[in-house]
Amino acid sequence: MRIALLCVPWLFAPSVARADIVDAAPPVVEVAPGQSVLSLTPYLQLFVDHDHALSADAPNPAALAHRLTPLNREAANFGFSDAAYWVAFTLRNPTDRDLPLVIRQDYPLMDHLDFWAPAGEGGWHHVRTGDHQPFDSRPLALRDYVFPITLPAQSLQTYYLRFASAGSINIGLSVSSQQAYLPRLGLEQLLYGIYYGGFLVLVLYNLFLFLALRDTAYAFYMGYSICCGLFFAVLNGFAFQFFWPDFPWLANRALLLALGLTLTFAIQFARLICNVKRLAPRVDRFCGLLRYGTITLTVLAPFVDYATMTEIFSAAALIVSLTSLSVGAVSVWRGSVSARYFLIAWITLMWTVVMYVFKTFGLLPHNAITHNAFQVGALIEMVLLSLALGARVGEIQRQGHTDQLTGLFNRRHFDELLAKEFSQATRDETPLSLVVLDLDHFKAINDRLGHARGDEALRAVGQLASRLVRKPAVACRYGGEEFAVLLPGCDKPVATKIADRLLNAVAKIDCDGVPLSVSIGVASYENGNFTSAIQLFEAADSALYMAKEGGRNKVVTSPDGETSSQLAASLF
Repeated sequence: MRIALLCVPWLFAPSVARADIVDAAPPVVEVAPGQSVLSLTPYLQLFVDHDHALSADAPNPAALAHRLTPLNREAANFGFSDAAYWVAFTLRNPTDRDLPLVIRQDYPLMDHLDFWAPAGEGGWHHVRTGDHQPFDSRPLALRDYVFPITLPAQSLQTYYLRFASAGSINIGLSVSSQQAYLPRLGLEQLLYGIYYGGFLVLVLYNLFLFLALRDTAYAFYMGYSICCGLFFAVLNGFAFQFFWPDFPWLANRALLLALGLTLTFAIQFARLICNVKRLAPRVDRFCGLLRYGTITLTVLAPFVDYATMTEIFSAAALIVSLTSLSVGAVSVWRGSVSARYFLIAWITLMWTVVMYVFKTFGLLPHNAITHNAFQVGALIEMVLLSLALGARVGEIQRQGHTDQLTGLFNRRHFDELLAKEFSQATRDETPLSLVVLDLDHFKAINDRLGHARGDEALRAVGQLASRLVRKPAVACRYGGEEFAVLLPGCDKPVATKIADRLLNAVAKIDCDGVPLSVSIGVASYENGNFTSAIQLFEAADSALYMAKEGGRNKVVTSPDGETSSQLAASLF
């Protein structure tokens, strides 16, 4: 919210340049051939009909004349209101030829919109439209409201509009020539095509990943993306234009339904991508309750007053956003890599959500920035969330290769790495050593001190093994109380020295007064003395068995030949 409030002076910056216009009576708009797009907001006269006293069938200039006053606002958005808003503006054509013009209302979510243009001999041409009317009630089949008019030569004419809606009242009128409007329309259609195409690409890309990985987080991401894209399609008027043009009721309620589904998928996706159930169980329970709340609101949306549900959903969107930020922060603090991308994504989106909610309630003006920033922020968020899914896959893979107790790599990773390093060593003709160690009398530790203390002893040995070896050496928990240290590029003398250091370091660990010790076996591949990785491991394991048989707490090396050291400096 602070960010949105900081944006307020910037959003209102143009008001300084036009303060003289706002304070004065709105002048007549003089148009010219090839008229560029001109906002009518500074030129509007306004009457707020709180009691709906004036008939919506036709304007009465005499009745409106003494009620219309200059708008005196930088932007004509009024938040939620039960009143009807009458506006009028006057256009002058000083040329000697008729001018074809376009009057545009750029906010599609208007329940009732009436437009009157002079028709000659005191009559009026009346257009009644809005999203409570079928889509073909619009003069042109476009997503927003476009009224083509012809302003006669050497004339001065006043036009009237009436706005009424259970949603937010956003009046965004402009005038332009048809020649200026059509290129602008083409550019807008192109940009919107790119925008929705971005959503489609992300959905299809993650659909293929879902089919390959079967991770439910991808399913909720796709649900979130689709519903979010549908929400913006409704917001921009495309859904009414292409999906349900003959169902005004659905057009009026679809925004809340799409928003409810978006929030539901968003909170469930946050729970999965941030692994909240494991990292923060209490927060996860709150997220579960919040999800049921958004589902309930979505079910109630078609049956409860639209204005009331809009206010509730706006508050729910802020709660979900703040909760998602909290979820991301907690998960990052507790070590989740994917949550980092998730948190950045929601921070990117959050300030645009606040800006849009403020605009909806009339606290910020309705303009291109406040209306479109939310949409741009959402697409950027989707890209970042896709990266979060990629990071999640990496985390899952690492978890599949990591021993949860000690934090070392597990046997699966060791088996894969041993085969890889042995192949590399034979190809490059470099040494490869393997140190295998086993915690002595581990069963006695469990029997005397309990399994919790036994686990602590295993963690201590694992941390010690990880700390005493440097890359490219890798320490793994092979299974039970047995560990393995793989030493690429290291010959037997260096491997033996490292084994001695491990032996001495373990002897210094105190486990509630019970000294710890390990038996260690060392084997090295040098000059083709082994033909497979299995033989290397068996040699080290046999040396370990000899250490145990020889009294434990000692290092025994495999009886193969020795060579000179090659990477001693990098291992100490």
